[in-house]
Amino acid sequence: MSFRSGLSATTSVVLLLLIASLSFLPISALAAEPKLRFGSNGEFKILQVADMHFADGKSTPCLDVLPSQVKGCSDLNTSAFIHRMILAEKPNLIVFTGDNIYGSDATDAAKSLNAAFAPAIASNIPWAAVLGNHDQESTLSREGVMKHIVGLNNTLSQVNPPEAKSIDGFGNYNLEVGGVKGSSFENKSALNLYFLDSGDYSTVPSIPGYGWIKASQQFWFERTSSKLKVTSLTVIFNEKLLSILNFNEFIALQQAYVSKPQPQKGPAPGLAYFHIPLPEYARFDESNFIGVKMEKGISSASVNSGFFSTMVGAGDVKAVFTGHDHLNDFCGKLADIHLCYAGGFGYHAYGKAGWSRRARVVVATLEKLEEGGWGGIKSIRTWKRLDDQRLTTIDSQELWSS
Repeated sequence: MSFRSGLSATTSVVLLLLIASLSFLPISALAAEPKLRFGSNGEFKILQVADMHFADGKSTPCLDVLPSQVKGCSDLNTSAFIHRMILAEKPNLIVFTGDNIYGSDATDAAKSLNAAFAPAIASNIPWAAVLGNHDQESTLSREGVMKHIVGLNNTLSQVNPPEAKSIDGFGNYNLEVGGVKGSSFENKSALNLYFLDSGDYSTVPSIPGYGWIKASQQFWFERTSSKLKVTSLTVIFNEKLLSILNFNEFIALQQAYVSKPQPQKGPAPGLAYFHIPLPEYARFDESNFIGVKMEKGISSASVNSGFFSTMVGAGDVKAVFTGHDHLNDFCGKLADIHLCYAGGFGYHAYGKAGWSRRARVVVATLEKLEEGGWGGIKSIRTWKRLDDQRLTTIDSQELWSS
């Protein structure tokens, strides 16, 4: 690659650093049209379903419900709840955050997975899933479960990112959400979604307890976050300068992110989804969160792998959403990142009699421009819905605002 004499040494160094940070990505990945995008109302809505614990369907009994609810209560109540939530909220994406099936009670893992995700598949709404600590305890390995999920209809789940040659776990990937169809942000990444495999149980004999997000996953997250931020930083270079480089990746990025009529002003906000909560979830008490904390403790890994610090350093993640602790549904802010539980969803999962199963909804809203178009994200809000007669909405709060 040659640079014309008009290019300063400082600019050349910056460009070389940007190029190096992008070199691990295929051109097609940089220029591809987003599979997800904001609706014509300027909103993108995500329904989070945590801990379905689906087993064998109608024959699987409910746990921790009122005596009046026991008769006839089964996995089918979980399916009915998903169906009701889809009709009520009409989400753009459904995210399942692990323990999708309760492996030890599932006779056939493939059949249980098919049934568990059936309401999402039937809705024709895109959906994504990560694994929990119970998904692999039936007739499929952890890798086998993720491969089966990826083969189901309407899913955007991935076994692992194609650009990562070696990475721990199964189900590490990211999805970019483009702007409104026909708007100036149509093919720009307005919202980035990170999905990670938080593991099941520790494989280190001297470390008891649950698994954690490993160094290889954090490295992939950092590189992905850097790539997404670089696409915004390239706005400092004009189209003529980019053409001087004759570098296909930069041309693709310039076209997708910083071209007219509406250049992207900064990195898109990010949301992260995985199953097991981080140790930092234990930093909250009743004075600094919205929701409830009824578990005796936070069931995180017994070691802190540093992923929270990694996200803080990256700077783009605004909120994290997990499951695992069914009786916690709170959401609190730490170092400018909201750490949120969804609360228990499934009826074959432990709960508390009289405490309704629940789901979390997140909505990102774009800025309405004076000329009538749509800009970047203006705000990100969340609330929960209870599986009662009215699907009661509770604990509405703003997570982030531009």
